[in-house]
Amino acid sequence: MMMKKHFLSLLVAALAVLSGCDDKFLNVAPDVALDEAKVFADPVMAAQYADNAYSFLPDDYLRFNEGNGVAQASDEAVGIDVTNPMLYSLSKGLYHDHTAFTSLAINDIGGQYDRLYAGIRIVNKMLSKIDEVKWTADQNPQRIKGEMYYLRAFMYFELIKRFGGVVLIDKAYAATEDIDLPRNSYDECVKFIQADIAQAVSLLPTEHDEANYGRPTIGAARALKSRLLLYAASPLHNASGDPAKWQAAADAAKEVMDMNKYKLHPRYEELLSPAGNGTTDEYILIKIKRPRTWDWAILSVVSPGSGGRIGTYNPTQNHVDLYEMKNGLPITDPTSGYDPKNPYANRDPRFYANILYNDAPWQERKMQMWDGGADYSSSSSSYTATRYYSRKLWPEVYKTPGTQTAFVNFIFFRYGEILLNYAEAKNEASGPDASVYGAINQLRKRAGMPDLPTGLTKDQMRARIYNERAVELAFEDNRWYDIMRWKKGKELVAQKMYGMNVVKNADGTFTYSKVELAASFQRVYEDHMHLYPIPRSEVQKSKKLEQNPGW
Repeated sequence: MMMKKHFLSLLVAALAVLSGCDDKFLNVAPDVALDEAKVFADPVMAAQYADNAYSFLPDDYLRFNEGNGVAQASDEAVGIDVTNPMLYSLSKGLYHDHTAFTSLAINDIGGQYDRLYAGIRIVNKMLSKIDEVKWTADQNPQRIKGEMYYLRAFMYFELIKRFGGVVLIDKAYAATEDIDLPRNSYDECVKFIQADIAQAVSLLPTEHDEANYGRPTIGAARALKSRLLLYAASPLHNASGDPAKWQAAADAAKEVMDMNKYKLHPRYEELLSPAGNGTTDEYILIKIKRPRTWDWAILSVVSPGSGGRIGTYNPTQNHVDLYEMKNGLPITDPTSGYDPKNPYANRDPRFYANILYNDAPWQERKMQMWDGGADYSSSSSSYTATRYYSRKLWPEVYKTPGTQTAFVNFIFFRYGEILLNYAEAKNEASGPDASVYGAINQLRKRAGMPDLPTGLTKDQMRARIYNERAVELAFEDNRWYDIMRWKKGKELVAQKMYGMNVVKNADGTFTYSKVELAASFQRVYEDHMHLYPIPRSEVQKSKKLEQNPGW
């Protein structure tokens, strides 16, 4: 990658970017070169420079957009604005075009590639200067150094989960140096990230005081290692199914579990916006979000019941069908008790926490998803395309967005994911032993679901774990990347997408029928899409940077 030549820039901000009070930095004009010596001669400015690296992290949901309401196409969900070029290019597999349609550089392909490397440049500069700074007694250079190693590890993981092996830059280059370098292998990148995580673990604290809440801890570093090694052991990067890689991933998850520091929050429906101070013992690392503005709400997930009629993030029937019956049986089991005439009765309680559906109680009324009801109209594209909205991303207290104190936290890592990571890795390493059942059943018990049936084979357990991840982590920015690492895109993304047709009868009852969505909502997914393309602009200005196969 031929990295852009740049001046040292300083983006000064309050630590509120970590606490969630304010995530906007004061940017120095890009054409103003700051004196590097002055920045690192002042410990306050040096600490602010280090904090700036946080602003380059992917730290919000619904990120497959251009700031204009194009919801990401994961979790078997669709966006209503099928004419938008970014959504169209993504759903039809035109990823190169998707990278071009952005004015804010935040899309999940080209935008993240540029932003993550920009953050890495800041980290490398900070690490090269940190021992020269005359830190005061009020500052903690060891913690700052640990944060830099953690952030670099996190950013490189975010790169390799999208692109595979990338160029490893581990030092601060001068503006005049030629750094047109070839890509490192995926395994080399994993080893590099592991080394940074080990450094972070040796330097970070186990917890922070309230003023520093949101900074990484030892637990966050170990959680990152768990996710890193789970991805490295998955079919996309472990074609032979090497059980040693799976065992390493299981061991990494177990390190977090054995800390005995984290536990499941008792109420699943509160995970993104818990009561009280907005935190929970399940959180390993989050970013607390302020109340959403109307723009974000109406262009992303707002339901008609929340004061507007637009909700571009529409879960499909495909996603809804993943939720088991309350008795623990899938709806495809003829003995489950599922009734197509009453499809929302007696489902996994997580369904009611995650999905808004017809006749669901909501904000002191019931959702009206029939044609002509308050929440759907076939004559307008401003309503849900599937007759579903995402409840999980929209706390019920939001009636007029931006005026309440409710929020939806962005979860980097929570303990529920660690249990899922452990169960998947351990099952692949040695089969469904008692510890695998124990991890999954903790989550099911919290949700109010029965334990998994005993005697499952390894393949059967894998299928149940995949489904459990889809339901438990719904809309939390995991599903799309799980599908990529499992190499399940052709099966899950390119499958026919369905919605629900709802008719209100004269006697007040409802008739439900599953319907195939229009062709504009159907997706293309080929095997080479398990990795994103390196942005064309990067490949074209380099002599050594190779493109991913198929692109």
